[in-house]
Amino acid sequence: MLNNLTGWHFLIILVIVLLLFGAPKLPGLARSLGQSMKIFKNEIKSDKEDAETTGSADDSSKAAGTADPTTKS
Repeated sequence: MLNNLTGWHFLIILVIVLLLFGAPKLPGLARSLGQSMKIFKNEIKSDKEDAETTGSADDSSKAAGTADPTTKS
């Protein structure tokens, strides 16, 4: 009998078991997953903005001929 089971069969069985035994926890799981994705996207966006502002500030100081205050001569 187990020889006839494929990946799709196991997937369907897994979904049925999840719905039967994990149904009360699904909304909380989905909510926490959504919050995690929102935080992740915000962090990626802020990192990109920081990199852009840092890059443009470095470029402008080099163009103006000013030295970087963090480097020692």
